[in-house]
Amino acid sequence: MAMQTDRVDHELIRAAAHVAATRCRGDNHTMAAAARARDGRIITAVNAYHFTGGPCAELVLIGTAAAQGVYELDAVVAVGDRDRGVVPPCGRCRQVLLDYFPALKVIVATNEGLRTIPVSNLLPESYIWADHQLDTDESTPLSPS
Repeated sequence: MAMQTDRVDHELIRAAAHVAATRCRGDNHTMAAAARARDGRIITAVNAYHFTGGPCAELVLIGTAAAQGVYELDAVVAVGDRDRGVVPPCGRCRQVLLDYFPALKVIVATNEGLRTIPVSNLLPESYIWADHQLDTDESTPLSPS
C-alpha cells in the first residue's frame, strides 16, 4: 500500500518539542504531544506515567483539548524528552485517535524522514468503534425476534 502523505506541520513539532524539553521531568512525564485544532490553536499535553499504567501524552491531549472546548483536531504529533524526536503513537493511542478523530493526520518519523499520514493508515483493516455500537433508539429491537 502506498503511504499517503501531507505537509508536515513543523510548528506543531516545535510546540511538542518545547513542552518535552521544558515540562517533562524524570520518569513520570517523558513524552509530550501537540495537536492543531480545527480553528488553528495548538493544544499540548504530557503523559502521566505510573507503574500501574497511565495515559500517554496523546490521550492526555484529548482531555486537555476537550477541557478547552476543542473537539475537532486536524493533526497530532508526539515528541520524546531528552531529544528523542518524533515518536509514533502506540497501538492504544492509534485506536483512540482513530475513534475520536477519524480524519486526523498524524506526524510520524519514517526511514524517509518526517511524514504526515492519516490515522487510518496507522491501523489498516482497523476496528472502528462507532461502527459497532448498538442503535440507542428504543424502537429498535436489541435482538432478533
